[in-house]
Amino acid sequence: MSMLDTMLDAFSMVAQWSSILALAVGVAVGVICGAIPGMSATMAVALTLPFTFALEPVVGILLLLGVYKGGVFGGSIPAILIKTPGTPASSATILDGYPMADKGQAGKALGMALYASCTADIISNLSLIMFAGWLASFAMSFGPPEYFTLMVFSLMIIAGISGEHLMKGLFSAALGLLLATVGLDLVYGTDRFTMGSVDLMSGLNFIVVLIGLFALPEIIAFALNPSDDNGKVRQLGSNLVSLQEYKRCFRSICRGSFIGVVLGAIPGIGAAPAAFLSYSEAKRKSCNKQNFGKGEIEGVAAAEAGNNGVCGSTLIPLLALGIPGDVITAIIIGAFMIHGIQPGPMLFETNGSLVYALFMGLLLSSFFLFFIGGFSIRIFRFVADVPKSILMPAVLVLCVYGAYAVNNSMFDIVVMFVLGLLGYLFLRLDVPSAPFLIAFILSPLLEDNFRQSMLMSNGDFGILFRGVITWVFWSLTALTVFFLVKSHFCGKSKKKGGTTVASSLQ
Repeated sequence: MSMLDTMLDAFSMVAQWSSILALAVGVAVGVICGAIPGMSATMAVALTLPFTFALEPVVGILLLLGVYKGGVFGGSIPAILIKTPGTPASSATILDGYPMADKGQAGKALGMALYASCTADIISNLSLIMFAGWLASFAMSFGPPEYFTLMVFSLMIIAGISGEHLMKGLFSAALGLLLATVGLDLVYGTDRFTMGSVDLMSGLNFIVVLIGLFALPEIIAFALNPSDDNGKVRQLGSNLVSLQEYKRCFRSICRGSFIGVVLGAIPGIGAAPAAFLSYSEAKRKSCNKQNFGKGEIEGVAAAEAGNNGVCGSTLIPLLALGIPGDVITAIIIGAFMIHGIQPGPMLFETNGSLVYALFMGLLLSSFFLFFIGGFSIRIFRFVADVPKSILMPAVLVLCVYGAYAVNNSMFDIVVMFVLGLLGYLFLRLDVPSAPFLIAFILSPLLEDNFRQSMLMSNGDFGILFRGVITWVFWSLTALTVFFLVKSHFCGKSKKKGGTTVASSLQ
């Protein structure tokens, strides 16, 4: 079959009403599930999978891909409105999205999240189509040593989102690394820090930690001091992002999209690290870096571009090599196999029409995301207008439901409240929570790849310096440390100079 015949066959698959409807329904379901705290894109795709068994292969897979795309964007809605990310990928969106909502700009933050998500989605899909082969071979060159050096570099990037509190940020990250070790040892299966509790043997669940650390501190603060905002309605403001604002953020959106594309093509990284790395780079390069964390629209754009940039590229190792790029694509690979299709290098030869039909469907999903996402914002944005005296108890109920729904465990609710108290303590002491969260995410990957490297080399640390890729990441890590320390001490000296001048004027 010629390429033209393959493309025409693929177009006929996508042009059916069943394919278009499946894609639209998938995006809508994903947005709704992503907007519910405690749910996630992974959970939404897993719950949708059984419905694809009786469908045609292209229809069923497009349904799952629509849920995936919608779920990643949907998580930004509660992240901005109630400081509770609907999905782990939206954790970085909280940093500037929620402060914008507090300023009465919730609609604008949601609008920018939508535009950045759709732009990054299109870039990610085009990257998948054009660079699938090359990026897949690059991803395959990563072994445990390369993963380990990437994780070390990512941990150094954490300090970049600590603002002026470098040491507090490092302490927060260290605590995140420590708590991530709770549970069974990754290699030998021995207990670590479980204190004899069976519930702790599986470790601390990420969703529970996420809810406790970000949502509960706000509820506790309001409960202890309800008079500040009691009965006060937060203004939604305009949801229209001006062309000038979009143009100002466009460079950060493109940069974040490509960061997401590269990290998404490497199996096992995920959207959350991509979002934080994109956010950190946007802050480092921005002319308004002092506004980041205080309600900077560029921060929202960068975070959403990073996590949505991953969506298309996670399919690169799946389609080209038969290796799932993350947990969600591991579920999607199940849909392929149920229909008797084996992803991998031969997929383009045996089912070329299906592959190109998926490519066309992915491009179409970006447009569905724009319209369905815009409609969803008009519905969900009214949460920002609810008085805090009503909103906070409702959020607390959602938090408890979300924590319990993960494993149907009362123990997870206890963990959530403990982490909520820790988050409130962080809030009072100006300790940033974001480094804790990203360190908690990366810790298992860091430890697992380090120990695999040591097993491969019989304890020889030289394996961590093999090849060009490891040296590139070590060099980037060293440069990051140098610039962070330099900016930290420069900031201190500027403060001292300002204090001296002020005292002399007095």
